[in-house]
Amino acid sequence: MRRAGIHVSVFLVIGMNAVAHAEISALPSIPLTIANHELHAEVAHTHKARARGLMFRSRLPENTGMLFVFPHSTYYGMWMKNTMIPLSVAFINEKGLILNIADMEPYTLTAHYSAGPVKYALEVNRGWFVHKKIQPGAFVSGLEYAPAAE
Repeated sequence: MRRAGIHVSVFLVIGMNAVAHAEISALPSIPLTIANHELHAEVAHTHKARARGLMFRSRLPENTGMLFVFPHSTYYGMWMKNTMIPLSVAFINEKGLILNIADMEPYTLTAHYSAGPVKYALEVNRGWFVHKKIQPGAFVSGLEYAPAAE
């Protein structure tokens, strides 16, 4: 009897992971280029997708990230609630220029804010920008392919 309960629990966990993966893979994605480095970015352009972000994921493949597209340019903050992966975030203005980059710790509610009004935030594995020698002032190309914010 106990064994059947274990199988059901395992099935539920696997089933929930499949649902989470289906939601993630349903996001549109676009290629971005920063300082001659290519990156594949899932696009969080709806309120629901922006609210979920990279929560509950155990890993992020190399040279991938999540681009948050906001409805209008203003100051935005990002935090790591329910996010397991150490991340770096670049805040990007409407012209595609990175204003600032911040490193974020998993599972924290510490907000990291843009240095000025931005239209986008790009989250990648922590250290990706440093490793690629990408700094504030770098231009991000490919943003024009992102769906408009909803």
